[in-house]
Amino acid sequence: MSKTWVYSFSDGNGKDKKLLGGKGANLCELTQTGIRVPPGFVITTEACLAYLEDEKHRLPPSLMSQVTDHLRLLELNTGKKFGDALKPLLLSVRSGSALSMPGMMDTILNLGLNPDTLKGLLVATDNERFCYDVYRRFIQLFGKVALGVPDALFDEEFEKVKERAGVKQDVELSAWDLSDVCTSFLQVVKQFTGKPFPHDPYEQLEIAIKAVFNSWMGKRAIDYRREFKITPDMANGTAVNIVAMVFGNMSNKSATGVGFTRDPGTGENVIFGEYLVNAQGEDVVAGIRTPKPIAAMAHEMPDLFRELMELRNKLESHFKEVQDFEFTIEEGILYCLQTRNGKMNATAMVRTSVEMAEEGLITKEQALLRIKPETLEQLLFPRLNISDDVAPIASGLPASPGGASGIAVFDADRAEKMGREGLKVILVREETKPEDIHGFFASQGILTSRGGKTSHAAVVARGMGKPCVAGAEGIHVDVRLRHALIGKYQITEGDVITIDGSTGAVYLGEVPLIDAEFSSDLATLLSWADAVARLKVMANADIPSDAKRALKFGAMGIGLCRTERMFNDPSRLPIVIDMIIADTKEDRQKALDRLLPIQREDFKNLFTIMAPCPVTIRLLDPPIHEFLPQEQHLIDEIDILRNLRKNLRGMKVLSENVAFMFQHDDVHPIVQTPADPELLDAVILKKETMLNKVRSLHEVNPMLGHRGVRLGLTFPEIYSMQIRAILEAAAECLKNGVDVHPEIMIPQVCTAQELKRVKEWVTDIHKDVESAYRLTINCSFGSMLEVVRACMRAENLAEEAEFFSFGTNDLTQATFSFSREDAENKFLPMYNMNHILQDNPFEVLDVKGVGKLMELAVLWGRATRPGMKVGICGEHGGHPSSIEFCHQIGLTYVSCSGPRVPIARLAAAHAAIHAR
Repeated sequence: MSKTWVYSFSDGNGKDKKLLGGKGANLCELTQTGIRVPPGFVITTEACLAYLEDEKHRLPPSLMSQVTDHLRLLELNTGKKFGDALKPLLLSVRSGSALSMPGMMDTILNLGLNPDTLKGLLVATDNERFCYDVYRRFIQLFGKVALGVPDALFDEEFEKVKERAGVKQDVELSAWDLSDVCTSFLQVVKQFTGKPFPHDPYEQLEIAIKAVFNSWMGKRAIDYRREFKITPDMANGTAVNIVAMVFGNMSNKSATGVGFTRDPGTGENVIFGEYLVNAQGEDVVAGIRTPKPIAAMAHEMPDLFRELMELRNKLESHFKEVQDFEFTIEEGILYCLQTRNGKMNATAMVRTSVEMAEEGLITKEQALLRIKPETLEQLLFPRLNISDDVAPIASGLPASPGGASGIAVFDADRAEKMGREGLKVILVREETKPEDIHGFFASQGILTSRGGKTSHAAVVARGMGKPCVAGAEGIHVDVRLRHALIGKYQITEGDVITIDGSTGAVYLGEVPLIDAEFSSDLATLLSWADAVARLKVMANADIPSDAKRALKFGAMGIGLCRTERMFNDPSRLPIVIDMIIADTKEDRQKALDRLLPIQREDFKNLFTIMAPCPVTIRLLDPPIHEFLPQEQHLIDEIDILRNLRKNLRGMKVLSENVAFMFQHDDVHPIVQTPADPELLDAVILKKETMLNKVRSLHEVNPMLGHRGVRLGLTFPEIYSMQIRAILEAAAECLKNGVDVHPEIMIPQVCTAQELKRVKEWVTDIHKDVESAYRLTINCSFGSMLEVVRACMRAENLAEEAEFFSFGTNDLTQATFSFSREDAENKFLPMYNMNHILQDNPFEVLDVKGVGKLMELAVLWGRATRPGMKVGICGEHGGHPSSIEFCHQIGLTYVSCSGPRVPIARLAAAHAAIHAR
């Protein structure tokens, strides 16, 4: 028995999106629930993979015979016949993978037309203009998708006819004009391919099926899957949906449109979308004509608008998700062409999640799971800070919210190239096409002069969370000359422009940005996440402003305060340098005594801001030479100062001689000495001392050298000062009624003996401070685990440490024996591209290697100290899949940068739900 490659919409399993693709599965489900859908059938993704795996790219055996069988059924259903000259059946051939990839693969409409079937269509419709319009669309679309003819060749001929007819809009062309277009298009195909346009409908169908299959491996589809990390497990191959054509371009009683059941830009519970009367679907999504908002249909086609609202309600009620649907009205009859889960920006996703849960349409857990944690980054996008004296030079449709500034670039290839060079660019196009996708990825935002809120540019930009202004009709874009004209203004490639995707405004130059606000909907959603999650989410914060921002994002404490960041403050760096270059312990202590009150005030501010949450403070970690200038920089400065000293000596001699020569004159010149030579000598001496210290501190591999606890044990006075500052700050807060929970964490530990020595200092200073302040201070003592040996000796370390925190950046470097800077700049991209490593291990936690070490350390640590608090404070602490792993191995908390706290909170909830 041969394999089933084809399923009718009435028989296919609407839940099997991997087999039938999202579009095909949804069409099966719509058909079987009674929603009016044009009849059709779907060729499976398995057929696509079989075709692509065949060396000669042959369709699977029996596929076309199954297609023919289903065509017979389609003919019975519609009363039309494929290839018939009297009553022709025309088809749409559409792609559709398991996951929605809007515009990334190919579609062909009106398939089955040729000179014979065109005559039958003319007789059946008695509408010459409609028939020639359909035919010219088919020739161009088939020519481009299936035969590889560039769009520009068709566009050039089309513009010639419009110019000859003296019209601007497609709809103004007569039937005879469109007949001329068809003749020209057929000639374009023949000239480009060297062959006449194929007229056999069955040959057209087979070529079209292959073209759609091939589009799965097209550049834009591959780029899209790579950008959105769509793996073969998630979606592999595209299905082909073959559907009886219905026409929105028959007359002014026909229309086509795209709708969202809720606003994809804001999430508001209102129908959103656009439509065009007397048009086909690609006119709307490609932005060829600027469409009308769906709300206008209430006045233009009131009965059909009511039907559309009923369809909207049915779709959302059935799928329990915001739907992005396409529809066609053929001579007053409404058809749903397809539906899929709507792509929305994070603002809309959060709002719809909260409102749909509150409406009872979905549960709170479903509301949490429908949002990918990483998409919350979009909510932190800045918006424009518009002053009164800044006026827009143009405005369009606000297609995707947010503000962005960058260099205007007029083609996607250049946008990609400049983006890779680190330049911020705005992609400016007349209208965008799916093949521009790589330019989208590289751009800060997108500006088009044509198209609407449901155009390709708008849909893709919203999905990426990038600002987009579409349909800015006051802008004339000339891609060839690489400029755009806006009234009296001209934007040339390289000029900086700013777009506001929230208002549709376009500005010359760079407009300042301000931070986004934390919405009440997001606060509600994350409160639901916190109630579900087991992992606590802390923040990495070093200074008061960091701590305040972390609290705003919902941090439950500070999981990592890096004290060296405090030392880098310009006002205290000279004191730190004095500490480093000190030759004696006494001199070093003098500098530390000056640093003590500064550090104490730092910690006091942090404790006060974060009260009553815990604050984990890591003692000094980096090699101390990092606080000193580079050797060559010091050498250059000393040379300059020595030359200045010679000049000063010359100035002194000049000054003395002038004074001697003119000593008897009433008025004589005075030579001003620019600096005190003794002061200059002191500066040179200080610089030379610093240079000597830099040379003495030189290490071949400083990251594996004299740093962390090793530095603390060598110079115990440094760690003692920091410990005292922490405990005295806690004591002063307690005296002021502030509830504090300090935690002291030791970096770079590899043996319990290191911890034991430092713990003795903590214990002694703890007693001393408690005695001086006459109160009890609760302070935890713990260790970072960022050395492989520390993980292997976790049961020993747990005898001294009350908590562990994994420093996964250094632990990853140690486990792989990679230097992060060298790996990322040299071979790591090649490793990822060639699938030697699936991910960058410095961005995505390596669960098979580093993760195994972590899992063992947790197990062994808690064997010694049951219930031990264990967290992670590396960058992985804010990465969703890494957070899921942290949940699985039983960590207590994750800690990440402040702006990633909302992402981590949602990811922690996802991890808890997935674990059930």
